[in-house]
Amino acid sequence: MLRKAILAYGVLAIVGAVVLALAGIITGLVVYLFVNGAVVIAALLFERGRYRPTVTPGGKWEDTEERFIDPSTGQLMKVRYNPQTGAREYVPVEPPPQPSPQGGGRLDT
Repeated sequence: MLRKAILAYGVLAIVGAVVLALAGIITGLVVYLFVNGAVVIAALLFERGRYRPTVTPGGKWEDTEERFIDPSTGQLMKVRYNPQTGAREYVPVEPPPQPSPQGGGRLDT
């Protein structure tokens, strides 16, 4: 709803600028209305595609050699890369399996 109202404002500003220009009214006002309407419409069109993912999130991810310790959790993280989108993903590295203690893991009854 808000998107349509903003688009209507942009169109009305451009149409108003054209009508005023044809009527020979103040040039500064015509330029202001036309630029204002054009910027509003361009911003709506740019915003529409800007925040949409280009592919599904489950695309092909490749592991990189990058590893780092997450400062907030202290956990080792690995970096994965999606060549289709250029996106990077940070995934916790599974801790290696702990060796069982020698002789301490059995209960004698």
